[in-house]
Parts: sequence; C-alpha cells; structure tokens
Amino acid sequence: MEKEECISQWHKTRDSSTLRNRKVFPSPEQTHQSPITPESKIKQDDSPCSNGSSGDFSARASVDSPNQLLLIVVTGLSFATRLYKITEPPHVCWDETHFGKMGSYYINRTFFFDVHPPLGKMLIALAGYMTGYDGTFPFVKPGDKYEDHNYWGMRGFCAILGSFLPIFAYLIVQELSRSHTAALITAALLIFDTGCITISQYILLDPILMFFIMAAVLSMIKFNQQSSRPFTAPWWLWLVLCGAALAGALGVKFVGLFVILLVGLNTAGELWRILGDLSLSLMDVAKHFLARVVGLILLPLFLYVAVFAVHFALLNKSGPGDGFFSSTFQSRLIGNNLYNVSMPEYLAYGSTITVKNLRIAGGYLHSHWHLYPEGVGAKQQQVTAYLHKDYNNMWLVQKPDNDTQSEIPDLVRHGDIIRLEHKETTRNLHSHLHQAPLTKKHFQVTGYGINGTGDTNDLWQVEVCGGRRGDLVKVLRSKVRFLHKATGCVLYSSGKTLPKWGWEQVEVTCSPYLKETPSSQWNIEDHINPRLPNISLSLLKPNFLEILLESHIVMIRGNSGLKPKDNEMNSKPWHWPINYQGLRFSGVNETEYRVYLLGNPVVWWINLASLGLYLIMVAVSSIAIQRGISLQQERLEHSEVLTGGGGLLLLGWLLHYAPFYIMGRVLYYHHYFPAMLFSSMLTGVTLDTLLRNADLLLCQPYSDWLQRGGQMILLFTVLYSFYMFHPLSYGMTGPLAHEPGSAMAGLKWMDSWEF
Repeated sequence: MEKEECISQWHKTRDSSTLRNRKVFPSPEQTHQSPITPESKIKQDDSPCSNGSSGDFSARASVDSPNQLLLIVVTGLSFATRLYKITEPPHVCWDETHFGKMGSYYINRTFFFDVHPPLGKMLIALAGYMTGYDGTFPFVKPGDKYEDHNYWGMRGFCAILGSFLPIFAYLIVQELSRSHTAALITAALLIFDTGCITISQYILLDPILMFFIMAAVLSMIKFNQQSSRPFTAPWWLWLVLCGAALAGALGVKFVGLFVILLVGLNTAGELWRILGDLSLSLMDVAKHFLARVVGLILLPLFLYVAVFAVHFALLNKSGPGDGFFSSTFQSRLIGNNLYNVSMPEYLAYGSTITVKNLRIAGGYLHSHWHLYPEGVGAKQQQVTAYLHKDYNNMWLVQKPDNDTQSEIPDLVRHGDIIRLEHKETTRNLHSHLHQAPLTKKHFQVTGYGINGTGDTNDLWQVEVCGGRRGDLVKVLRSKVRFLHKATGCVLYSSGKTLPKWGWEQVEVTCSPYLKETPSSQWNIEDHINPRLPNISLSLLKPNFLEILLESHIVMIRGNSGLKPKDNEMNSKPWHWPINYQGLRFSGVNETEYRVYLLGNPVVWWINLASLGLYLIMVAVSSIAIQRGISLQQERLEHSEVLTGGGGLLLLGWLLHYAPFYIMGRVLYYHHYFPAMLFSSMLTGVTLDTLLRNADLLLCQPYSDWLQRGGQMILLFTVLYSFYMFHPLSYGMTGPLAHEPGSAMAGLKWMDSWEF
C-alpha cells in the first residue's frame, strides 16, 4: 500500500513538473512575471492551503500576522541600534569635515565644488536647517568640538535613512524568497553589523546613497509583482517610486549608475518576455515600453536635472569653488570679481589680461621676481600657475616686432603670433629646450628679456580650439592654446606642485605632445583695454544647460583626478569582502574617544562563505534538473528562489563591486557597503534554502530540529559577535586592543585592523 502511494505521488509530481515546463499563453488580461524575480506561484512558507479564495484569505491572515510582528521588531531594533549615542562623540569625525561643511555652504548660499552630485549635501543641509543649525560651524578638521552647535539633526537624518536599510532588505528578501526566515536572517545580519551602524551614524553621503539604492530595488520588485495587473494604480505607483529612487541614487553619487544598470537589465528582460507573449498585441507591447521609458528614464532624468536647478539657484554667492569652473560660470556668482562687470568682448593687442588654465586646479598663468634655482633648467625667472587672484597674474598682449599700437587697436585672431609680457616684471613668456622642473619630458617655461626685448623664443602662436584662421578670440568664451613658435610645443599646466623654491605653486611647462586637453587649454578672464568698447558680462553668462554640462565635466574630471597621495593607504577591492582593514573615524591613542569603521567580522565572513555556498547550491540544483532527476515540488520552488531571487541579488552584488577593479581613482573601504547589502540579502536566501532542505540529510523530526537549531545557532552567533565588537561603533576609550585591560582585548583577529 505504501509503495502504491509513493508511485502515485511520484506521478503527480512529474505531471505538475511537465505542466510547468510547457509554454502557456495567458489571457489578454495577464502578462508575464519578470524573468529575474520568482513567479507568484511560489507558495507562502507554512501556508495551510493553496487553493480556494477562503483558503487564500486564511493563509494570508496567518502569514501576515507574524510577518507584521517580525517587521515591527526589525524596525525597532534597526532604529535603536542606529540612533543610540547619536551625539557621541561631540566632535567632527572623518568626512564630516567635508559634508558637514558643504551643508553649511548651502545654508549660507556659498558656492563650492565637490566631485559628487549635490542631492546628498542638500538633504544634509535641509536636515541641519530644520533642526536649528545656522551654518556657522567651520568644520575645519576632524576632532574639532561642536560645542553649542546643533549638529545632531544632520547626524540623526543620516541615521534615520540608515535605519531603513535592514527594513528594506527584510522586505526585498521576503518578496524574493517568500520566506520570513530568510528575511529575518538578512535583517539580523544588517542590524547587528558594526560597519553598517557606524557608517549610518555620521554626517556622510553613504547612508543616503544606500537608502535610495535599496528603495529602488524594493520598488522594482514590487513593480514586477504587479505585472498581472498592468497600468493599474499600484503598478504606476511602484514604477514611479522606482524611477524617483534611481534619480535619488544618482543625485547623491555617480555610483548610483550601478543600481540604474541593475534595474535596466531587469526591465530589458521583462520587456523581452512581454514581447514573446503572443496574447498581447504590438500596441500593448508598445504601451509597456513607453510606460517604462517615462517612469524609468524621463522621470529620473527630470528629477536629476531639477536637483541641479535647485543647487544652482541656492548657491549664488562666490565661494571656494569658483576657481574650479570657467570664467563665464564665475560671472554669475554674486561677489565674484567677474560678477556684473564690463570689459571688451574681443582680445586685442595692447590689452592687459589674465589667462586661466581649464584643467581642475590649473590656475592662472603667473610669474614673479624669483628665479629658478641652480640645476633646475636655465636660471631665469619663474613662470607658474597660481590658484588665486593676484596682480602677478597680469600679462600684456604685444605684437612680435614691438610696433607702435595704432589709434584703433588690432584684434588678435586665430593663427596670430604674439608676445606675452609680464606686467609687473616686464619679462616675456619664454620657452626653450631645457627640461621642465618636474615633468621631465616637457620643456621649461620662464620669463626672459626686459622691457619687451627678448628673442625668438618669446613668440607664441594663438590657436582658438575648434576655430579657423582669422577667427577672433572671445573673452571668457574661447578656449585658446599657445603654441611655441620655435620648438612647436604647447603651453601646459601639469597640475604638479612645485617645491618650496617655487612657493608650492603649480608647474607650467611647454608640452611637445599637442593633443588637446584641458591642461593645454586656456581662456582669457580679465581683459583691460581702454581703447575698446566694453560690454556687460551679464550678456555672456551661460544658460542653464551650459552650466549643467560644465558642472558634470568638472565633477568627472575631479573624480578621475582623485589619485592616491604619497604614503597614503589605498584600499584594494579584494580587501573589502574579507574585512581586511577598516577606517579610523575618530581618535588614535588611548586618551581619545575612538570609533573604527569595521564590519562585524562574523557577519562579513558568513557573507563571504555564503557566496561560494550559493554557487555550489545553484550548480547542484541546475545539474539535477538538467539531468531530469525527479524532484519534489518543494525542491523545484527552492531552485527557483535560488536562480531567480538569488540571481538578482548576485547580479546586484557584482554590479556594485566588480567595477571598482577597473577604477583608476583612490578607493576606500566604505565603497564596498552598497555591495555588502546585496551580499547580506543573498546570504539570507542561501542559508534559509540550505536549512529548509535539511530533510535531505535526516528524516523527520530530526530534520526539523536541525533546521531550527541551525537558525538559532546562526542568530546567536551574530548577536554574540555584535556584543563583542559593538565598541567599534559606539566608541572605545582606554587601552588599545593589543594592550592589557582593553575592552577589545583578544579581538584584533587580523594584524591589519587598527583599533
């Protein structure tokens, strides 16, 4: 009898598996699920029934009640761990010196430059303003006491957004796996991770960025689950929320592009399946396509541009960021020396000018009475690039032969040969075949001659970038290059800082490499010539699209220019998953309040092991299915969760981690935290699936005991490790970890940890 029941059950399983693998065309009212997320047919775990409306209702009631209770517990623990000791330490920590200062700039409406888009700093400023911060704290350096300034609002805002990360992760895993246990494991890993706590408790961009990343992923999954009800209110709601979250992520940091790519790949797969649904007309397919274009492209683009519109409207006063931008950009800033001034529009002989390099921190062409020291090229007058306004930045534009100027000055044109005479010292801009001081493959640039007399090495040909012979040189707007007539090299700002003999100003060279780069491009900024009519610079102010484009060019150049400094510790991407080294947020010695950014080692190493375990489990299940091995319905559903939901999370981890291997900029440990969120969610799915298949090893009831025991051991391990390492987040005082009597004694498991 038992044998007959087993055979009957086997046939039922086989038949249901066959039906699942047949292509079924739904009715016009239906559409396909996303190829990445699990199908809605996966049952709620522990549901008492699966058929019938009354059964569905009772199942939902029984499932939702513990789910809501668990969500409340997760929410309470998440907020409690992030907001605890939020005002400690009461001094500037790590990058608060940057982002807190930028919040002050917004409150004071002072223009500044940063390599990241503005949304994160704007939200920090808004939080500070709403909680009584007046923007007067200078944020000079880490360790400065806040004293009576209301800094807690900005920290609290970041902590609140950071508190949503475990909640979002719980909901994402719950939707992908249909398992409360998987969601709870994920939430526990993030709630009790010391790294996630620390990075959420300070005035930083990271919790804001991760909030928008997780919101975008959750909205995407919720939207996918509305695919059976297209164009309904919930369908549009999740589509719009996903688009808004994508704009938010990109508006905080450019690495928000990674989650945009994730959503884009998911959407492409979904549209491909919709195209294959023959029950839908091409008009229906077009509607789906256009809806996603509006919600996931046009809406995020509009919101992203709107953020910059607000940014430019707020920061209308001259500030420390002026020098990073073009002269035309600066002319719109109140208090800048170019604001609402008048000057001649076209460059002419006899004009007094300043010449500004177009690279970031390229500086103004500058000279002074000091000579190059012995052994550094020719011992002639130094020519440098200076980052500040100065009288020694002034140059006279002269004809090559010292002809007397006519009554009406001749205008300088593309292709003309000129001399640039330094106004203060009367020496000519000069180059020759001597090596440059720092850039040895370039030629030295000096000041030579006196009162306009010199030699043929003082002659330079004017070239308007993109111009033709005879084109006029426009003040502020023309990009100009100066080609040395004798050697054929081009005037160049290397960006390298000269030693003390050069007053630590920027090196100017003559480059034999003639490729057009910002380092070899200059523009005319100040222009004085009383014999020419003046025009108001307000007529030359750039429009919004021009300043939007310029700001992005400057940000991208700034990011690519973030190179490791001499003797600076540059974190490597392979360090991050193994928790090789953290970051000092506050304090160094035993007399100071120390905070150290380091992930909970147990959590991070479980995540690392789970990545390998996930690949093994997917490989085993895929081989079993491919070989036609008969599997129970439950096993097939577990396989779908692994390949569907787990595949999405693995892709998210790869997209937020792998690109750092090809980045040329300086990297830090905190860059891994968005990827760590996906890794933790994948761990929850993987370990839950593993434990739910304990009956492959043991029969009932021992398999249930193994499953529950494994869950309890995992939870206890995470909690106990948090108990051991929580001083990393909440502050350490007294002896260091390697000294007797330390609260962290015996916990420095890796020599590279610095606490």
